[in-house]
Amino acid sequence: MGLDDLTYRDHTRALFRLGLPLIGGHVAQFSVALTDTVMLGWYSVDALAAVVLGTQIFFLAFILGSGFAFAVMPMVAEAFAQNDETSIRRTTRMGMWLSVIYAVVMLPLFWWSQPVLVALGQDPDLSASAQDYLRVMGIGLIPALLVMVLKSYMAALEHTRVVFWITVAAAVINAFVNYALIFGNWGAPELGIIGAAIASLSVQGVMIAGAIAYTLIKLPEHDLFSRLWRPDFDAMTRVFRIGVPIGLTTLAEVGLFAAGALMMGWLGTIELAAHGIAINLAGLMFMVHLGLGNAATVRAGNALGRRDIDQLAAGARTGIWMSLIFAVFSIIVFVTQKEWLISLFLDPNDPNFDAIVTTGAAFLIAAAIFQFVDGAQALALSVLRGIMDTRVPMIMATISYWVVGVPVSYIAGFWLGWGGVGIWVGLALGLAVAALLLMWRFWKVMVPRLRDSAVPV
Repeated sequence: MGLDDLTYRDHTRALFRLGLPLIGGHVAQFSVALTDTVMLGWYSVDALAAVVLGTQIFFLAFILGSGFAFAVMPMVAEAFAQNDETSIRRTTRMGMWLSVIYAVVMLPLFWWSQPVLVALGQDPDLSASAQDYLRVMGIGLIPALLVMVLKSYMAALEHTRVVFWITVAAAVINAFVNYALIFGNWGAPELGIIGAAIASLSVQGVMIAGAIAYTLIKLPEHDLFSRLWRPDFDAMTRVFRIGVPIGLTTLAEVGLFAAGALMMGWLGTIELAAHGIAINLAGLMFMVHLGLGNAATVRAGNALGRRDIDQLAAGARTGIWMSLIFAVFSIIVFVTQKEWLISLFLDPNDPNFDAIVTTGAAFLIAAAIFQFVDGAQALALSVLRGIMDTRVPMIMATISYWVVGVPVSYIAGFWLGWGGVGIWVGLALGLAVAALLLMWRFWKVMVPRLRDSAVPV
């Protein structure tokens, strides 16, 4: 069967084959942060609230920097379809260069994060604890971003199983080190929130070592690490031009949720802790959409390299339907199991247990409502990245999240007096507008343009 004869069933199988390891890898990666949240929730509510603040700052920086890694994925996929090994090597190397430069520039933000959080209206004691966490976590930004680049490189070459296994190994190590260092088990010191940060830093070291070893052993033909010190300004410029809009787009989305966390902090520790749990559960479900989106990016990049626009559109349509079907499952789980899910993150003997469970359950209902639009906007962004259309989607996403989502969250949460549920309503509306705009961009603008030109735009 030729590429032009692929049916929707063939596309579904291809997306499953490519996407399932990526989904598993994202879930395992997410479980690192989830484990921190669960164990710190057992440790103390104040520690949980502080790590929610610290994690938001870290992920804002991480997501902006990961734009270079996300740019590597479609660029390598297109070069792979054209058997252009030189471009594969040049693109990946400069993705690593840009990631390291960015991480070094961001280190001062982590070191002096307390005054930033206080200026944003957060409790000074929680802000101090969050800064302690970030001073350790910040060091891990360099290996974290390098791992993202190498994961994108391997995924674009359809070496997705190794991405999964490296991440699973790291998640298991994180759980054991967390258990030892947060609570002081097995003779280790009781370090609380600092122990969680040290565990996460250890995980990043394991992941980068595994990714480099696999690349050297299984993909020697690309010779990624020889002469790595030599800059390639042409390739760097291309990665930068595509990567910065991707990073800013993702930053706008993560920033929407960070703004939600900050507003929850204004409401109180109970609301912030409940929000942190609910957002982690919603984020866990989002990892499926993200994995499918990564697979759709690779498939779109391959189709673009072959100039096969019909198959590009068919693959995109298949990925979107798969995402919507999973969204139905997410809604059912959140609506029927909300109290039980929230309770998993807390010590039943904590005096705030009942209040956090009740508040978090209400937030999960709101999270269930936006599962459809969250998956839709994620898949639309992914296929647009696959055809390297990043600048206009950046503008659309920023308008959706910050002109619509954040103001509506504030108005509904504080002016209308809906509290935390109102903040979640704003998050959902921002995602919905993004989904509509990005879907329109792909189907009504880019697909017709690619059909007319049959070349990248």
